Amino acid sequence: MPYMVVSYDISEDKRRTKIHNILKSYGQWMQYSVFECNLSDTEYARLRSRLAKVIKPDQDSIRFYFLCGCCQNKVERIGGEQLRDETIFFVS
Repeated sequence: MPYMVVSYDISEDKRRTKIHNILKSYGQWMQYSVFECNLSDTEYARLRSRLAKVIKPDQDSIRFYFLCGCCQNKVERIGGEQLRDETIFFVS
C-alpha cells in the first residue's frame, strides 16, 4: 500500500474546496494544503483520476510524495492534530 503525502496549490477557491473534499475521502488532513494517505494501488489510481478531472493543469499543482515503510517511521511532528488510529480489531 503506498503511503504518501499529498500537497496542492489550487488557484481558485471553488476548485480548491473540491480538491480538499476529494482528498478528505482518501486520507487525513494534516495542514492547510497537505494530506497524508495510505492507499491501495487501486485507490491511488482512482484518486489521481478524480483529481485530474477537477484541476486546471496550467494553473494548479498537486504533488504526491511517496514514503516507504522505513521513512514513515521517521516522520516527526510537533503539535497539530493527532493521527487517526486505523487499526482494525475483530471481536468474536
